[in-house]
Amino acid sequence: MGVSVLYIIYIDGTALTITLRPHQQRITDRMLAYNKGQIIVPTGGGKTLTMIMDTQRRHDVINNGTTTVVVAPRILLAEQLCSEFLEVIDTSNTHIMHVHSGETHHFSSTKADKIHLFATTARTAGENVIIFTSYNSLQRIVDADIEVNTIYFDEAHNSVKRNFFPATEFFAENADRCYFYTATPKHSLTPKKPGMNWSVYGQVLANIPAPELVDGGYILPPKVVVKQLPVIKGRKVMYAEDADNLLETIDDNNIDKTLICARTTKQIMGLISQSDFCLELAKRGYSWMTITSKTGAIIDGKKVNREEFFNTLNTWGKDSTKKFVVIHHSILSEGINVSGLEAVIFMRNMDYIGISQSIGRVIRLGSTEKTFGLVCIPTYDTVGISTAKKVQAVVDVVFNQGQPAISEIRR
Repeated sequence: MGVSVLYIIYIDGTALTITLRPHQQRITDRMLAYNKGQIIVPTGGGKTLTMIMDTQRRHDVINNGTTTVVVAPRILLAEQLCSEFLEVIDTSNTHIMHVHSGETHHFSSTKADKIHLFATTARTAGENVIIFTSYNSLQRIVDADIEVNTIYFDEAHNSVKRNFFPATEFFAENADRCYFYTATPKHSLTPKKPGMNWSVYGQVLANIPAPELVDGGYILPPKVVVKQLPVIKGRKVMYAEDADNLLETIDDNNIDKTLICARTTKQIMGLISQSDFCLELAKRGYSWMTITSKTGAIIDGKKVNREEFFNTLNTWGKDSTKKFVVIHHSILSEGINVSGLEAVIFMRNMDYIGISQSIGRVIRLGSTEKTFGLVCIPTYDTVGISTAKKVQAVVDVVFNQGQPAISEIRR
């Protein structure tokens, strides 16, 4: 198992102590030994810190600067990764840039000439560059024709998508160092579509089993609760029934901080505007919030910007006295760190990646009273019954067998 390792980093003359857990140390050791490969680590396993420590180590040993690119599936995650990097990285001779269409406090552009000018100016001065981007915008960095020394692909299973793979393949061949991070690898069984079992992705450098992290006290085990309800045949508009079933699930399990995975944005809006769900939550002392690509962010009926949404979400997550419900379709399933979530309720079916990632939202360590992440599936139609079977299969593979939840592209 190994022991935790302490590092001391100096930022503007101030000492910062960083502790790497044994599995994180194994990962960074492998990255030191190999320039390309896959790093498979369960959600909540602290993969971001291994990127950060690898980057800082490169900054310490290379005197004339280095260019690092961090790729995320969503702009929100790119911004979160940037914040986490800047908590540790010494920025006295490091320049930060974002390449995506979202808002950021840092210099940002998707224009190839501006990306090129920013990176080459810093590198000519012998200083470091870190670029945070999304898979959607990665091609812009290819077009910028800059030297990339290290690139980290976060949630790398996204890179196999047809629109993203060409830029991924380019950097796998042209960057000095290239690492693919995921908890949920995606393999291809057809030569027509790429998968992480292709040589482009290199060998698996580290495969951290979830039971090791549970035994080490670094993540919590999930507890699956399937709530059998009277089956409703046929699909009809039933927002009132959805609301009743959700409230019953929350009440029965005494959940204070809940993530709800809704079927569609339409279902979310129906729950909010065509049922008593929000009124009943308020009676129980709960706040509610939702975010979708169509509606934007809403907190207790008020539209807010994304920054306020996530600041509020994290504040509420850390407040042991705050009770709240977060409703989403898919935007919060992957990568986003939220403190304090106790349970996820599945109202819809997902693939193995979506299920595994959603479970990962609630198995992070929280209060000392929290001993497991609750996974609830109310079953009152065929979708719920199918979802329950899939969720239990994922939990068995990841947490009992200690294997990653690999999805396969068959055609």
